[in-house]
Amino acid sequence: MERINILYIGRHLEILNTVIRLINANENWSGVGVMNDQEAKAIFVRKEFSLVLLGSGIREESEIELRAFFKNKNPKISIVQHYGGGSGLLKSEVVLTLENNK
Repeated sequence: MERINILYIGRHLEILNTVIRLINANENWSGVGVMNDQEAKAIFVRKEFSLVLLGSGIREESEIELRAFFKNKNPKISIVQHYGGGSGLLKSEVVLTLENNK
């Protein structure tokens, strides 16, 4: 099975660390977490991601700009809003999104 690279963008460090820990606990997933839009854009152009998770605290203007940037760079990228809810919900969101975008 191929490794799934996931970019998580969030504004709260504790939540970001938790989400990245949960992502990296899955042997087939590799997560990278960032807190600001510039860093998110910079890493997105350097590494191939299967999925982008947008965490809580991102303002609407930033979300619109990020979505446009990611889709412009990779029209097939999946972007999901993830506001928490535990490891089960995270896993379900990731698996369901990737299955729907095959």
